[in-house]
Amino acid sequence: MRRVLVFAAVSEAATGGALLLVPSRVGQWLFGVELTGIAITVARVTGIALIALGVACWPGTPLAGMVTYGAAVTLYLAYVGFAGGLTGVLLWPVVVLHLILTTLLVRASTLVTRR
Repeated sequence: MRRVLVFAAVSEAATGGALLLVPSRVGQWLFGVELTGIAITVARVTGIALIALGVACWPGTPLAGMVTYGAAVTLYLAYVGFAGGLTGVLLWPVVVLHLILTTLLVRASTLVTRR
């Protein structure tokens, strides 16, 4: 079982990395069309989620996966808002929400490691 879980974790993280780094190419390989516009942003958030899933599935604590996801998606969405000019009505509330959740998760992880 452990080998299958490690294989799944590595596979998901690798797919997530590809979506994060070359989303348009992954779209071409998967769907036969290049991703453009907002689809690239959505693909990158999906890539972040898959990397976090890989971290969560790696033998250890799933909390690490949630911290990875929360921190990475907070930073990426803030970057999109500042640099990309994509600012829907919920972008900044979502960034703040992820920042709060990530902070709470980090605090929880320090409590777990102290025990």
